[in-house]
Amino acid sequence: MKKILMILAPEDFKDEEYFVPRAIFEEAGQKVFTASSIKDARSVNGKIVKVDYVFPGVVSDNFDAVVFVGGPGTEVYLHDSFVHDLAIQFFNSQKVTAAICMAPSILANAGILSGKYATCFRTQEENLRQKGAKVTGELVTQDGMVVTGRGPEAAQEFADKILSLL
Repeated sequence: MKKILMILAPEDFKDEEYFVPRAIFEEAGQKVFTASSIKDARSVNGKIVKVDYVFPGVVSDNFDAVVFVGGPGTEVYLHDSFVHDLAIQFFNSQKVTAAICMAPSILANAGILSGKYATCFRTQEENLRQKGAKVTGELVTQDGMVVTGRGPEAAQEFADKILSLL
């Protein structure tokens, strides 16, 4: 059993990008934990998720993978140094570092995607390119231990790709 940490925006994270992968991970026997900047994160559709860890009370050593969930609320993390450092810790430890929709910009802004193939929501493609990523436009892109997804329609394939690396 692997432990997966899913990072949620405090509000307006995409339901499909959290609930679909979480169900897939749990069905595969993995243990899922959540973290956010507040205790009760709210999805775009208004669902409340009581998170397991509130920043900065989370350490990468305790987990095998990190998944940054997308959605409009992700914008609060795009320039957040704590979130960048967390992503870098997972990446430098050669653990699965994944992001979907807008969230690949977190990885790009942390310097993780430079020289790597990645995909993201179309509004973030230019940012990824400016940070040195090779944007594929694919539904899901894997480059080493980094997995990126384009948006809600990629949730199933995104989760399956993460599981294949664990």
